[in-house]
Amino acid sequence: MLLYLPVAEWPVNMFVIFGLGGAIGFISGMFGVGGGFLLTPLLVFSGISPAVAVATVSAQVVASSTSGALSYWRRKAIDWKLALWLLSGGMIGSWVGVKVFAVLRTIGQLDLVIGLCYVVFLGFIGGFMVIESVGAIFAARKSVAAPPKKLREHGWIHRLPFPVRFPRSRLVISAIPVLALGAGIGFLGTLLGIGGGFLIVPAMIYLLKVPANVVVGTSLVQMVATMSFATFLQAAQNHTVDIVLGLLLMIGGVIGAQFGAQIGQRLRGEQLRALLGLLILSVGLRFAIDLVVTPTERYTVAVQVGGAP
Repeated sequence: MLLYLPVAEWPVNMFVIFGLGGAIGFISGMFGVGGGFLLTPLLVFSGISPAVAVATVSAQVVASSTSGALSYWRRKAIDWKLALWLLSGGMIGSWVGVKVFAVLRTIGQLDLVIGLCYVVFLGFIGGFMVIESVGAIFAARKSVAAPPKKLREHGWIHRLPFPVRFPRSRLVISAIPVLALGAGIGFLGTLLGIGGGFLIVPAMIYLLKVPANVVVGTSLVQMVATMSFATFLQAAQNHTVDIVLGLLLMIGGVIGAQFGAQIGQRLRGEQLRALLGLLILSVGLRFAIDLVVTPTERYTVAVQVGGAP
């Protein structure tokens, strides 16, 4: 069943997009990640303009993160003061990201920059996950226990100026790395259409030394607010948010996540990380191939999505 997307100006099969959202939801439920870093490339491969894919996935990330944030809020597992500081940096990063997004689209280099960023980004993350998980699998077979990590040990980050006290996390830390982390996630989320949960969670644990019991809930609050702001800016300034596409992805994602969570509980942690790493590497490889292979049509004529900037 063909459905015309009004903003993307592209006809798609409704069930294909619905299934794509379900597949990403399945992956999110299985691996415990937002899935935006995979959903954006897959939409591009389906023929959706990168500009529309990035902006619409931002809206999808908001919907998927809100339900999780509410769950952690009910369990009182959120550091609201830390979330507000991260959000302050995230707003700045999102604003800068939208401006860079608009400039790149104006000069006709948006697709190239998004493709290059995903090749480097997915290649690094996927490669690291595969190497780490394969090492853990071999260590488990040899019955070699990994040395415990001192997550609460303070480093140079905690000696920076402008300290701020976060009572819920029992931390006193400089505001500089907190704002920088929020700004970086906001910028990447706006430019590439990723929630950034798989980046901000380990950064909060290993760099900021935030206790694990409040990390996920706090990161979800930051993602909901930052990506909502990014979605509003993309819709208001770049006119690239396709509501029809976003709704189909949201419905499919909610259903797929339920099945993915059930499968994920049956696999070991290192096996899940290895599978996710291979999946990330395969998507990055596909982007790399598209960047170097000569297209069948050297010249194309298309209407600019979102109208004149």
